[in-house]
Amino acid sequence: MRNKVSRRERKSERDTMRPEYDFSAAVRGVTAAKYAQGANLVVIDPGVLDVFPDGTAVNQALRALAPVLRRQRRPTPKRTSA
Repeated sequence: MRNKVSRRERKSERDTMRPEYDFSAAVRGVTAAKYAQGANLVVIDPGVLDVFPDGTAVNQALRALAPVLRRQRRPTPKRTSA
């Protein structure tokens, strides 16, 4: 007896990869070690992509802002009354 395959199952089995995506030279797991060491991924809001087009631009801005944020977080020493 032949198994019937539903229309939905047939549709999901079709190749849906776009032709412009070419993974023929891809290497599986090439970045896995880097992410295992601890990588932080952040999604950049589309509204600021003109200012931060890549990770380098984001890192430069964060490095410039970090000292200001660190100063704001430091607890000020409590004064003792003399």
